This record gives sequence, C-alpha cells and structure tokens, in this order.
Amino acid sequence: MKLSGYSLFPENCVTSTRMKYSQWIGVAAALLLIGACFLPWAYFPDLHKEFTGFFSENNAYGRPGKIFVFFCSISIILFLIPRIWAKRANIFTGAIILAFAIKSFILYTACYRGICPEKRAGIFLVVLGALLIIAAAVSPNLRLKEKNG
Repeated sequence: MKLSGYSLFPENCVTSTRMKYSQWIGVAAALLLIGACFLPWAYFPDLHKEFTGFFSENNAYGRPGKIFVFFCSISIILFLIPRIWAKRANIFTGAIILAFAIKSFILYTACYRGICPEKRAGIFLVVLGALLIIAAAVSPNLRLKEKNG
C-alpha cells in the first residue's frame, strides 16, 4: 500500500518477515490441538477417571474431540490455500475453534456438587492451540495484486 510515494509496508520490513511463517504455525497449532484431544483434559476424583476429548463418563460432556478434529482439518486446508477467500474463511473457522475451546474448558473444569476436577495438560493445550490458530489466521502472509487504474 502506497501513500504519496511512500510504501507503508516495504519489502524489507520486519513485519513481512515475521509473518512469513504464520501459515505453517497455524498448521502446527491445528495439529497440536488435534493431538491434545487425545490427552487427558481433567481428572474427576469422585469417578476415579480421566476425561479426554473423546471420552467422558456415559458421554455426559459429549465428544468435543470430534468437532475439534473436523474444524482443525478444515483450518489446515484453508491455511494451505493461497487465496483471499480462504484466509477470510479461516478467520471464521478459527473463531469457531476458539469459542468451542473456551466452552470446553469451562465445561470440563467447572466444579459440580462440591467436587472440582483436576485440570490436566490436555485442556490447556486445547486453549493454547486455539489461540495460536486464531493468531495465525488473522496474520496471513498473502501478497495482493495491485490494481492499476
């Protein structure tokens, strides 16, 4: 973008090199989130069981791991497509992933009937992965063609 002869983001700018790997960071974050779905999210002392993204007692909390795998797969595909519509769709997909990660964190770690589950590493990795996905989605490394006219 140029304003009166001066480039707002020159080619040798630090910002352009910093965002160079944002799409690959987003792919890695999506894979991290998928992997975190298989790790323990919370330990429930009254049941003596650890819940994951794919297991909860009598399926009480559903299987959010399936939803994360679905949306993260879409996000990976969108990270790899070098089109502006894919980057915009990826922001939307990342927002859904982040919202669902926050919902899952609250659901799995909330106290009930005086019993508080112990938080495990998996639930923190889910939130971290979701935050990295949305950060990578809002900072794409995409060169736009300048229109003459």
